Amino acid sequence: MISTGSIAEIQALITQFKSEGKKIGFVPTMGALHQGHLSLVATAKEKVDIVVCSIYVNPTQFNNQDDLKQYPRNIDTDKDLLDENGCDILFLPSDEVMYAGRNTIKFEFGDLDQVMEGKFRPGHFSGVALIVSKFFNIVLPNYAFFGQKDLQQLTIIKKLVEELFFNLEIITVPIKREAHGLAMSSRNERLSKEEREEARIFYQALTEAKSILKENQSGEEAKKEVKHLFDNHKAELEYFEIVSDKDLLPKTENYLAPDTVLCIAGFMGNVRLIDNMYLSDV
Repeated sequence: MISTGSIAEIQALITQFKSEGKKIGFVPTMGALHQGHLSLVATAKEKVDIVVCSIYVNPTQFNNQDDLKQYPRNIDTDKDLLDENGCDILFLPSDEVMYAGRNTIKFEFGDLDQVMEGKFRPGHFSGVALIVSKFFNIVLPNYAFFGQKDLQQLTIIKKLVEELFFNLEIITVPIKREAHGLAMSSRNERLSKEEREEARIFYQALTEAKSILKENQSGEEAKKEVKHLFDNHKAELEYFEIVSDKDLLPKTENYLAPDTVLCIAGFMGNVRLIDNMYLSDV
């Protein structure tokens, strides 16, 4: 695995590989890697010739500076994992490389970044769109791989690619879960053993809401059950929404359509967790 923090160096490598007719796949990460990240790399390995990964904790997508400071960083372990799992090029830029000078560019996505995560994390998706745009322009991949867990981010990035005419295809990779259902996340490292066990409530809430919707298609009953579960639990519910994956707007009917997805967010202790589940998931 080749590792570099230089834009010029990584672009020279990409140019060389593309001149040889090789397809480039890109997996952006913020490090603290887990099996969810490695499933992105594995999917990329099946589809492209050269897999490029990045590790960069992007400051502009954090609206909470304490969250930025506490974000787990395991760079040596991460590098070993990527090397062992077939990453060809690792891009490790510094803040000085990615933000040379004051950042002034902002992105807006209409309703897409005003609901759910956007409502509770103002400015978050502008920062995501900015760093992803920079990475796409640096790496120039044929394909970029993102996990379904960050569904709203995925929807916004697809919109970014469409509107800015990025010449690449976004590939969605399913959520990887721990044994009891908790969606794998770098943030899980900040949970105590007890909290990690208790955090299964998020998966439980999604599965129970899904059962209610499939049985009687009552959105209100599903929301009531989720609220009830959290009312009697240590975890704190921030939101539970039933939305269309096309525009992320709430659905009040036709729940059995393939676009229906259940989205949830909340806190286990001081760690914020998100998850989602399609009603059509088996």
